[in-house]
Amino acid sequence: MRLSECIFCAIASGRIPSQTLYSDDRVVAFRDVNPAAPVHFLVIPRAHIPTVSNLDSDSGGLLLTIHQVIGMLAKKEGIDRTGFRVVVNNGEGAGQSVGHLHYHVLGGREMGWPPG
Repeated sequence: MRLSECIFCAIASGRIPSQTLYSDDRVVAFRDVNPAAPVHFLVIPRAHIPTVSNLDSDSGGLLLTIHQVIGMLAKKEGIDRTGFRVVVNNGEGAGQSVGHLHYHVLGGREMGWPPG
């Protein structure tokens, strides 16, 4: 996939509007357009990284930033005390539908295990 075709790259650059919850020079967080829970947002790196498998030894700072943003937004959205789920799918077989690393954060309802 060319970068110009990546929907998450277009969201990160502002070419496609989103309900942005957070944005800095490394990551963008926005509400999922098809929420699977009362609170459902995505956190993505601005850099085009296709999957978890494409992370390397220099990715530690980015991953720390992503997890800090998840924690901050979970608190802001009121799901930090009731619990929330963070999901990262890796590849089509695991349900990754957009070839750009992204973290789903879901909360506001009971989460069963194993997931469906």
